Amino acid sequence: MENHESAGVFQPFTFTVERGKIKELAMAIGDQNPIYFDVDEARKEGYRDVPIPPTFGTVMDFWGALDFDTLVETLQLKPLNVLHGEQEYQYIDMIYAGDVITVEARVAKQLEKRGMKMIKLETEYKRDGQVVMIARSTLIERP
Repeated sequence: MENHESAGVFQPFTFTVERGKIKELAMAIGDQNPIYFDVDEARKEGYRDVPIPPTFGTVMDFWGALDFDTLVETLQLKPLNVLHGEQEYQYIDMIYAGDVITVEARVAKQLEKRGMKMIKLETEYKRDGQVVMIARSTLIERP
C-alpha cells in the first residue's frame, strides 16, 4: 500500500444557512422534529434559531462548491468508478439558520491499495473564523 500525503486544498467558499434548506433536509431524511420546521419551536427548546440537522454539512458542500462533479474533476477521478467510502462529522458548536459559514476543504491523505485510489478529505466549517464543525470523508476510485 502506498501512502501519499497531499497538500491539495479546494477553493474556500461561504454558505448562508437558510431555514428552507434545513426544512428540506429534515423532510428528505424523514425527521419530523418541529425544531427543524419552526423557529418558535426551536426557541422554545432553547435554540437561538432553527438548528441544522445531522449531516447538513453535505448540503453546504453540494450547494456551495464541493458537489460531486467538482470533486471528480478537481481530483481527476473517473466518475463512474467513484464510491463514497465513509463520512463522519465532528460537531464543535451549534450551527443555526442565518449563520454564514466559511467552508475550507482539503485532501488530507491519498492511499492506493489493490489498484484502488482512496482519497481522504477533511472539511472545516467556520463561523466568524472559529471552527464549528469538521467533516471527514473517503472517496474510493475503483480500477
